[in-house]
Amino acid sequence: MHSARRAGSSFRKFLLIAILALAMGLPAPAQAATLDELVSAVVRIKTFINPDGTSVTNLGREREGSGIVIDESGLVLTIGYLMVEAHAAEIVTGSGRTLAATVVGYDHETGFGLLRTLEPPKIKPLAIGRSADLKEQDPALVMSYGGAGAVLPVHVVSRREFTGSWEYLVEGAIFTSPPHPAWSGAALVSREGKLVGIGSLIVGDAKGDNEPGPGNMFVPIDLLGPILGDLLAQGRVAGPGKPWLGVNAQAVHGRLLVGRVAPGSPAAQAGLKRGDIIVGVNGEKTRTLSELYRKVWAIGAAGVTVPLDVMSNSEPRRFDLESVNRLDTLKLQSTF
Repeated sequence: MHSARRAGSSFRKFLLIAILALAMGLPAPAQAATLDELVSAVVRIKTFINPDGTSVTNLGREREGSGIVIDESGLVLTIGYLMVEAHAAEIVTGSGRTLAATVVGYDHETGFGLLRTLEPPKIKPLAIGRSADLKEQDPALVMSYGGAGAVLPVHVVSRREFTGSWEYLVEGAIFTSPPHPAWSGAALVSREGKLVGIGSLIVGDAKGDNEPGPGNMFVPIDLLGPILGDLLAQGRVAGPGKPWLGVNAQAVHGRLLVGRVAPGSPAAQAGLKRGDIIVGVNGEKTRTLSELYRKVWAIGAAGVTVPLDVMSNSEPRRFDLESVNRLDTLKLQSTF
């Protein structure tokens, strides 16, 4: 009886993976075993955050999502907000094993985070591909923790920059559709069976050009290579980093409306407040977030004074913000 159930379960799993292979235009069932191995490299992540962390208010003290095993020692790549300011972490494998993990590093500019299990997970790592080779309309798979049932065939619907209100910009971000409901840290896998992106967000305009359509945004894996050595060696990218102000703004009808000012940030110390409108940087007008970020970053590295032109209570004002490196404001714990 039990053997019959196991056989039935194995057949359904095999059938599902074969269907996914066909959806990507791959031969099936020849690729079924390979896809099964890919699924096993995606693990569940649970993190426990420093209670004094600045990210606790927005992201919580316990976070869960997916991560991808990328080497045999147990190095796990995920999206950084799942583990930034974590003091402890664990992963759960597809077979149900729970393994303690340590924080290796975090990069604010890409959004990547790295963990490492305290013992090798005995899982075949997912090979890293080239996100630059991924084009619009290409088929792919989104894999979150949960086995074959958590795999979704998708298509790339756009490749474009993404700007986030938290002073974040990704060149060549990957947008896919339909949306995967468990996107945080999920793997975007190419038709060659390689990791090409890490899940970051669910969006309502995946196609861009103000065309409504839900989907997911993935951070391109090509951004990992240039910073991996620094993250492994010292938990962060070397150097002063880009200037951070602590302003969350949204583009509304051609205006940059301040929605939140991070407590204790350079913007808060300078007196910027919610409802102010950013109109320029050092006399140069700016109407989009990407314009704002590029103008600020062009002034210099973290520590530089940023002259911000603002309409505050309908009056024009100049705020001189003493910028900092975002990483210096976080309660980071990494293994370096």
